[in-house]
Amino acid sequence: MWRAWTDPQALKLWFGPGEIVSVPLVEIDLRVGGRFRVTMLADDGETHDVSGTYLEIVPNRKLVFSWAWRSTPERESRVTVQIEPDGDGCELVLMHEQFFDEAARDGHNHGWSGALVKLEEWLGSATA
Repeated sequence: MWRAWTDPQALKLWFGPGEIVSVPLVEIDLRVGGRFRVTMLADDGETHDVSGTYLEIVPNRKLVFSWAWRSTPERESRVTVQIEPDGDGCELVLMHEQFFDEAARDGHNHGWSGALVKLEEWLGSATA
């Protein structure tokens, strides 16, 4: 699970909701104060570009980072990813907060829901 969030090549294989057909760019500087950037290409040809700064890192357990779209950099929000051991696997807790408005919240809910489906599929194929 940690690799899925911190390895650029792994993240390219699952990131984004179902309408994302490819993730051509992932840059990760995994250190507090380091930045990340992800560029996604949607099936309608639109490019989505998001970036942020790592605020907290607990290896194999927790990532906290800012989140802002290139198109609306002033609308910065915060994402927390927690990985909790659970038997032979783990439980993922994802919290995205500090949205600009309800429409942004709802759009991100759609995006993360779709991405987590793809993450589950990727994890299943990666361990098979």
